[in-house]
This record gives sequence, structure tokens and C-alpha cells, in this order.
Amino acid sequence: MVYRFSGRMGRVPESFLDELFRVSAVPGVISFAGGLPGSAYIDVEGLRDAARTVFSEDGRTALQYTTTDGYLPLREFIADRYRRRLGLPATPEEIQIVNGSQQCLDLVAKIFLDPGDAVGMERPGYLGAIEAFSLYEPVFCAVPLVEDGPDLDAFAALVREYAPKFFYGIPNSQNPSGRTYSQEKRRGVAEILEGTETVFYEDDAFGELFFDGKPRPPVKRYLPDLGIMSGSFSKIVAPGMRIGWLYAPEPILREFNVAKQAADLHSNFLCQVILHRYLATHDLDAHVARVSAVYGRQCRLMCDLLDDLMPPGVTHTVPEGGMFMTAALPDGVSSMDVFREGVREGVAVLPGVPFYVNGGGEDTIRLNFSAVGEEEITEGMHRLARVVRRLA
Repeated sequence: MVYRFSGRMGRVPESFLDELFRVSAVPGVISFAGGLPGSAYIDVEGLRDAARTVFSEDGRTALQYTTTDGYLPLREFIADRYRRRLGLPATPEEIQIVNGSQQCLDLVAKIFLDPGDAVGMERPGYLGAIEAFSLYEPVFCAVPLVEDGPDLDAFAALVREYAPKFFYGIPNSQNPSGRTYSQEKRRGVAEILEGTETVFYEDDAFGELFFDGKPRPPVKRYLPDLGIMSGSFSKIVAPGMRIGWLYAPEPILREFNVAKQAADLHSNFLCQVILHRYLATHDLDAHVARVSAVYGRQCRLMCDLLDDLMPPGVTHTVPEGGMFMTAALPDGVSSMDVFREGVREGVAVLPGVPFYVNGGGEDTIRLNFSAVGEEEITEGMHRLARVVRRLA
């Protein structure tokens, strides 16, 4: 049987994730390859109690259809948190609930991109965004990401020459690199975009997870009319609930809501109500602080082991927060070889290649430090060091 799929399906890059999940599930393999938060820090008991209360007090309402924009008390909570933490003048009317911030990638691309339109990204950039945007057949334009954010000269040239519909970036603890934009880079990005028609799409999935507990002012603070932000409860409460949001100006949100309604009518309403009940009865700030402190210790341990165990030529980023870092391999060592040999050695990493839209990444790997404990990090890094030393 020949199925007549759309032409766009043939232009989507082949996903590495199926292979990644397969090898990560092999018994005995320590995985630094995934993007999971630490399961030990999901408050199962608190969420169970919240669910029990919702079912006993308002179960029939929570199990019905609802509006596309999402549960109003939850949107009020998000808007209030923006005002309190980041000084942003957010209102509930500017918040749209989605099925995890990954859905924002798809719907933002859907409402902005026609085939052949330019879209800007960091280099390296988030794999999930590359895959989501590719379905809409854009031309990718990448800006090198340096230690403190995007290369501003390259960023200005991209905006001037290609006028992308939007530029997608992760200013806080970027995935895959773990890098964070400096304050100067945030202002610089906003100054370059001011007066243009290029929207800055600010993915803030990791903004709560700074190890020092201090929030960084978002780019949107300096670019209120051209800035949109996505956020998620996946990294700070529970990814299985699939609840994220978009914060955007009303004209953008109006189009986004139309696309969202056509896609799924609304996000899981039951989980929205349960989540709000949980947030209303628990101290989210204290929970985030505990999780961030654990991730900080695990990140420092991984950095120390990279420094102590790896052969000459291996360098790595030093994240201020989040869940990821990247390591550059010695000359002549392939990230795909490290991946394949690592699985045989009992450790999984993510090769850098899928994070580069126009080629590259053959000499880098991404490492996740949030999903495994300190004992597994120690053993896994010894295994990884053996692999890299053999290949070097």
C-alpha cells in the first residue's frame, strides 16, 4: 500500500529520540541522555491529596469540557507569579494554557510561518523546537551562542538580512548548552529587535531552576510588544500532567487561541484543576528551592568529574541552573561514536548533531544531570571517561 503523505513530512529531520529512549531503557545503562527532571522530587502525596479534594468537591465540573484559554484561577496564579517574581505586568487574559510548553512550539510556528519564511534560532538550538518548526517548512537562520548569550553582531545581521518572523531563544539555562544570557545580552537583543517586526519567542522552561535562587529579568521586560514567553510546570511540579502556558500580547494570543481550539479544543482540564488546587495549598517557592539545590549539587559533581576524569581536550559549559550541560570532545572524537560505545559501556549521552540546524555538533555531547542521583553520576562519568579515553 502506498500512502500519500504530505511533502512536509519528507522535510522533517529524522528524530534521534526513539533511539535515545530505546537505549536509555536498557537495564544497567546510566542515562545522561534524556531530559527528565528528578522523579524523586515529584510530590506524589501532595498531588494525590489535591486530586482527592478536587474529585470530592468539584469532580463533575473538573471532568467536563472547558474554554480553550484554560482554567482562570490557574491563569491568575501564573500571572501573579510573573508580577511577583519578574516584575512583569502580566494579566490572566494574556495567559493561555497549553499541553506542555512543547505545544507552544507547534502552535506559534503554525500561526506565524509560511513555507520559506525565515525563523531564527540559537546555535546549538533546542532539538524539540527544530523538529516542531520543521513541519512548517521554514528557512532556519542560526546565531552562534557564546558564553553569555548570542553573538550580537551575528544576531543583528540575521535580523537585518533575513527579517525572521520570530527568533526562538532560551535565555535561562539553555537546552542543550546550559548557558544563560547576561543582562547586557538581554538588553542588546531587545535593542536590536526594537522597531522591527521580528518577535522574540522566549522559552523559559528552566527560569525557576537557578541554583542561586535568583530570578533573571526576561528579555520580554525590555520588549513588551514583541516578546512572547512560554513556561511549564513540567520541570517544577510534574511533567506527566502536561501543563504549560503562553504569555503573549492580546493580538498574538487571539490567533494562538484559534489554532489551539482547532488542535484540541482545550488542554486537560482535570489536571489544570488538580494542579491549581495543589499550588493553592503548597509552597511552590520552597519546593523549587529544594529541587534547585539538589540539581546544583549534581551539576557541580558532574563538572568536577569531567575536569578530573576526562582526557586533555575535553571542555564543558558550567551552568548556573537548569538540567543540562554540553561537553566538547577531543579532536577527532565523534559524538556518535561516543554514543554507540557509551551504550556498550553502560552509559548513554546525547550526541550534539541533532541540535544544529545547518550541520555541526559532531564533536559535542549533551549531558543531563537532573534525572540521576550522585552515586549514578559518579559511576556513569567513570564509564563515560573510559569511552572517551579509548576513542581519543
